[in-house]
Amino acid sequence: MGGGATRLYSTLSGGRGRSLPVPPSHLTRQHHADREPEPSFCKEDQGSPMCDQDPLEQELLRECEEALRSRPPRFHRHFVHCGGGQGAPSSLIRVMQWNILAQALGEGADCFVRCPMEALSWPERKYLILEEILTYRPHILCLQEVDHYYDTFQPSLRNLGYSGNFFPKPCSLCLDIEGNNGPDGCALFFDESRFEFLDSVSVRLSAMLIPTNQIAVVTKLRCRTTGRCVFVAVTHLKARSGWERLRSAQGSDLLSHLQNLVRGHPPGGTPPPPDVSDTPLIVCGDFNAAPSEEVYRCFATSPLRLDSAYKKLSRDGSTEPRFTSWKVRPSGECCSTLDYIWYTRDSLHVDAVLDMPTEEQIGPNRLPSFNYPSDHLSLICDFSFKGERENA
Repeated sequence: MGGGATRLYSTLSGGRGRSLPVPPSHLTRQHHADREPEPSFCKEDQGSPMCDQDPLEQELLRECEEALRSRPPRFHRHFVHCGGGQGAPSSLIRVMQWNILAQALGEGADCFVRCPMEALSWPERKYLILEEILTYRPHILCLQEVDHYYDTFQPSLRNLGYSGNFFPKPCSLCLDIEGNNGPDGCALFFDESRFEFLDSVSVRLSAMLIPTNQIAVVTKLRCRTTGRCVFVAVTHLKARSGWERLRSAQGSDLLSHLQNLVRGHPPGGTPPPPDVSDTPLIVCGDFNAAPSEEVYRCFATSPLRLDSAYKKLSRDGSTEPRFTSWKVRPSGECCSTLDYIWYTRDSLHVDAVLDMPTEEQIGPNRLPSFNYPSDHLSLICDFSFKGERENA
């Protein structure tokens, strides 16, 4: 079941880029939506031909098609346009959030009882991940549970014009699994043709001043199309039931760091006043927390004035999706909302979000599966700057 028209129904071209250096550890400087077709720069639902691709992208597409020839295609998802979008197609910013499932955890610790081990084979699963990225071609890509950064994602995405930054967990569970590929962590990539790199900080999150095993990467970028700056953060908070208070503390610590960074205040000093004008902020992450948890409320009520993009899918505009992760473990079936894209609501507009697949599309064995590589679904959002004026 290969073939670009079937497997890969939308791609965008990109030039070559270089990778950013890996930062040292701990805080180191460096309305109701209507269903419509894709934005005009990505017309997959209108049946238009693929955009032109450079030779390296074509080569990667061929590799994906060959490696995945025996697998069923991924489920087709549609973009949902949100009313009042201000961005011209050439200035929209596409952001992807995705916990891609660390290979070592998938094969050795997570115990997906309905997922055959063959479906988790890295030589094929990595191409399912890359295919998902190629399908939607985000300008900014935020990933968790990355344990194949240097041998897979950094070189592959560099050839597509992305620069990346990776920060591993201090005590990754992957290291306890035989045959592991190193620690997992968070990675943040951006398209160099769209953004200029300005600065980056890697944060080891604390709880009550005690460093924890959870992390974040925050990068400041300048949009080459509009000239506007934006902070982007990727994070992965503590998993499992019973750790709600720790997640809340980690979230509060991250918000404190973000407030200082966004408002240009160095860490450790007097906090800036809450009414200072901010650079827009986008926070992507696997929060391992339902909307009912305290850490969600902390973000929703933060002085940074953040909102969750995926609420736009609901009829009332205030409800998260039913699920972003759906798996079956020995303890039972778990269908939950854990992943979010937060954004500064005063400065950014949500133009479109990628809808969630149906239960029928996911299938009775849930995730991961032969046609989807992770137990978490990717979240994708198109943003525009409010009041933007395109450069001549």
